[in-house]
Amino acid sequence: MEIFEMIRQHMTDNVPFAGYIGVKLEEISPEQGVATLAKRSEVENHIQTMHAGAMFTLGEAASGAAMGGVLADKLLSARPVAANATIKYIKTAKTDLTAIAKASMPAADALKTLSEEGKVVFDVNVDIQDADKNTCAEMTVAWHIKKIA
Repeated sequence: MEIFEMIRQHMTDNVPFAGYIGVKLEEISPEQGVATLAKRSEVENHIQTMHAGAMFTLGEAASGAAMGGVLADKLLSARPVAANATIKYIKTAKTDLTAIAKASMPAADALKTLSEEGKVVFDVNVDIQDADKNTCAEMTVAWHIKKIA
């Protein structure tokens, strides 16, 4: 199994809440993750737009995919924790959403720091877009990763 497909399956199996609301991991590549969420009544709020909690979950899942892309084959020997997250809601979301997450640190630098120091911290920035590619929310997730034996 290709490493990024293995990461996708691992995340799907171990983060059931994102799957429960319908988040789909579409892409995991070095330093980037993409996730989608279809608009439907189960993830809407009282004004029939995407619920803020659903948007947060989508962004956090995409950030986890980007973090996984950074660590690649070292992910299973590390303990990643989303230590902090901020989100800014910019526009109401009335359509399906796509979250595009990009790591702030190149994979080579993160892996070197993890190897040498046993831990690494970096942000993942997420752009949550509607079907017309309008930004509906911007999110930053601080990932703290510790090497495990």
